Parts: sequence; structure tokens; C-alpha cells
Amino acid sequence: MNGKVFIGGGGVEYGEPQGLSLKYANRHGLVAGATGTGKTVTLQILAEGFSDAGVPVFLSDVKGDLSGLAEPGSADHKLNKPFMERAARIGFTDYAYRAYPVTFWDLFGEQGHPVRTTVAEMGPLLLARLLELSEAQEGILNIAFRLSDEEGLPLLDLKDLQSLLVWIGENRDELSLRYGNVSTASIGAIQRRLLVLENQGGSRLFGEPALALSDLMRQDGNGRGRINILASDKLMGSPTLYATFLLWLLSELFENLPEVGDPDKPKLVFFFDEAHLLFDDAPKALVDKVEQVARLIRSKGVGIYFITQNPADVPEDILGQLGNRIQHALRAFTAKDRKNLALAAQTYRDNPRFSTEETIREVGVGEAVTSMLLDKGIPGIVERTLIRPPSSQVGPITADRRRALLAASDMAGKYDAALDRESAFEILAKRADVAAAEAAAAEEKAEDLAPMFQEFNAARRYSGSRVPRSTSRPARQTENFGEAIARNVMKELSGTTGRRIVRGILGGLFKGR
Repeated sequence: MNGKVFIGGGGVEYGEPQGLSLKYANRHGLVAGATGTGKTVTLQILAEGFSDAGVPVFLSDVKGDLSGLAEPGSADHKLNKPFMERAARIGFTDYAYRAYPVTFWDLFGEQGHPVRTTVAEMGPLLLARLLELSEAQEGILNIAFRLSDEEGLPLLDLKDLQSLLVWIGENRDELSLRYGNVSTASIGAIQRRLLVLENQGGSRLFGEPALALSDLMRQDGNGRGRINILASDKLMGSPTLYATFLLWLLSELFENLPEVGDPDKPKLVFFFDEAHLLFDDAPKALVDKVEQVARLIRSKGVGIYFITQNPADVPEDILGQLGNRIQHALRAFTAKDRKNLALAAQTYRDNPRFSTEETIREVGVGEAVTSMLLDKGIPGIVERTLIRPPSSQVGPITADRRRALLAASDMAGKYDAALDRESAFEILAKRADVAAAEAAAAEEKAEDLAPMFQEFNAARRYSGSRVPRSTSRPARQTENFGEAIARNVMKELSGTTGRRIVRGILGGLFKGR
């Protein structure tokens, strides 16, 4: 199908062949359906279709099955015969097995190239979501980011943020006058949440070298779009980290890509699997940000496709922006299930040949009801569709094959070794060392002078000499030379220099840029 990604269709009981128009692929989409109804294979054939059209793809591999995109299907596979029969049934005449250009990524650096960003790039809003902070705690996080900018203290990894929070705690009285109440309890809560994140392995997300977006938007030597696969089976153990990372990546694409209007095909297609994790218990500010990104990122040439069990998992304002839809079977055992099924059916343009609600309930594995955008972005009439078989392998590749692909990847070596350049942690540590050295030098100097003071005072006491009193001034008790020196030293230590030394010992001092 020229200018389209072939989805499926055909046969007596099905309607016209269905294809997703590349011109409207940046109008976003939805793939929904209950567990075991074929969503993963649908995601696989969409990735293949976009890659064949030269469009790079980013997707998360929640179950590990999508790594099979790197290998061709096999005539020996148990599904070979059903796939060949399905291809003939829907008129997929050029169906053949082939592998696709794949790049593997992994936040933990185990099943793919490491993916990193900096704390500064993540920003306070997404970081507060990741740490599940309260409003007061998020306020202190915003203070930390403001001070980082004003004082030239880069926030690259978690230890940078942790050291800056320590300094904020030590100087909370002064900062409270500038920014409002800074509570040690709130700082402590943030530090504990950072410790939990670190123990879960989330600290590997933060650091350098940070991921370059251009490395996600590449083609192979044959002009096929690269399929970037994020290993997410282990990541799903930290669902908030998973959702926050994908939202950060969307935000980075939105903020950094240039405007392209409505291109003939997308610059990148982004699949967000397990989309309900993004919206579960999300604060309104975060949902508003997702809605803004979904609404405006299409002009950057990026298409977003949410994959979830039920369309009700996606907020209505965002759901209304998803023009291309593939709906697998929904179960309706409870009153709530039936209500959600009815609501899902109402979002499609009716087909007079069948009941959309009944068809969504009845379609089998590998079938779906589909509606794709037509000319001028008009939603197409809903059709019952038999999804085309994938050309790549169904199921995961072996661990040895994955390692071989990683070693041969053109990304090998670029992100593998972490960098640790000077940032907030190192700068604050140096300032603390300098202040401590100044304090030690002052103490050593005072100790060197102490014997001289003692000898001088002893000599004056032995000689019985006294400083004469002035006849023109009121009589007062005089102090000896040693006492005068000690008084001046104490005065200096209690002044600006002394405070600088003491504060330096307690954890470093901001001196500006």
C-alpha cells in the first residue's frame, strides 16, 4: 500500500484492507485490548511497517518478546503455517520473512546500551513525580534547581543533588528568608526518597554521557528506519521510573526538535506501552504536561502511540487526540467493564454493517476493530480487521544473539563507560576543603603564638609592672598584651572571616560563579 503502513483486513467477513497513512501517522494513535488478544504482535507489525517506510521507531519491550524484530521469522516456527494462511487470506502477496535494523537500549546497561540523562535535564517537575514528593518537598526541589543555576553548580547525577540538599539544610535560615520556609523534615524526606531510588538502580539513569536524541532517529544503509528497543522487563519492577523516563524522553523530543509542520511521513514514531502507568495517581500538572506534549509534538514530526488494556486508562482530553486506533477484544464481565466497553465503542465512527460494541467483545486473537485517519484527517469508518502476520521472529532472541548484536552495533562504546566530570558534588567538596584548610591554619597559628603569650604574661606578673592609669580618664582595669591579642583573635574569628571558616567546615560555601 503506497504511502501507508499495511495493517490487515480482507476476507469475506472483513472490510476493506486497512492501512495507516504515513501522512497522518503523526496524528498519534492507540492500540488497546485485554491481555492475550494480540497487542504485542500488532505493535511488532507497526514497527516493521514504519521501518520499511524509513521512519525510525522507539518502543519499550515490556515482556522481552519484541527483541525478535532483529531476527527473521522461520518456516520451522510453529506459527509458520497459520501466518502463511492469514497472509493469503488478507491478500498480503509480498509477505516474506526478514529481520529489521534494531538498536537495544537499557537503563540498567545490561540488555542494551546504557541510557542516561542528567538531573538538570530531568527537571524538578518530573523528578518530583519520580520521587513521589509532596507539594512542600517539590518546593524545596525547585529551590535546589534555582540555586544550581544561580551559583553555577551543575546537577548531573544523584550525588550532586544530595550534596546540594545538604548545603541547603545547613543554610536553611538564610534561604528561608529568600525562598520561604525550608524545613529539615522535607529535606530529609527527599534524601530518603533519593536513597530508595538509588537502591532500586535508578541512579544509573543519571549521569553522563547523556543520550543524544539524534541517535534515536537514524536509518540503516538501506534507508530503513532503525527500531530502538528499550529493555523494560526489569524496569517494570519500578513502574514510576519507567513512566517518568518515557515522559522525559517525550519532553526532550518536544523541546529540542524543530518545527516541521505536517511532513509526508513522521520523523520518529514513539510507542508508549503500559500507558496506564503514566496516568495512575498522576498529579494534574503532570497530566496537563502530557496533554500539551501530545497536542504540540505532532508539529515536530513525532507520532505517539499509546498501548494499554483499556481506552479508559487514557484521560479523555488525550484520548481525543489519538486519531489512528486499533482495538483488540475487551472483556465485559462486570458492570464497570460493560460501561467501559460502551464508552470505547462510542469513540469510533459507526459502520452500518455491524455493532461496534458487540464486535469489540467478539473479535478473536489477532483480530481487531480499526479506524484510521483518511484524507484531511477525517476518521475512517470502523472495520473488523484481521491483523497481518509479522515478518520478523515472534518471541525473544537468545542472550548470545543479543550480545553479538550489541557488540556489532554502531553505538557500541559511545555510552558504555560513564563519565564523572566536575559538578556540584566536586565543587562543594573543594570549597569545604579550602575552608577547612583556612580554619586549620588559623588554629595552628594561634597555637604557635600561645607559648609567647604565656611567657610574656608570666614575666609581667613577676616584675609586678602595671600600666599607669591616666589622670584625665576614669580608672579601669587594664588587660595584658596576651589578653589583648587573644581578644583580637576571637574578634576576627567571630567576624566575616571567622564565619566563613566555620561555615566552610560545616559543608562548604557558595561563592558565586
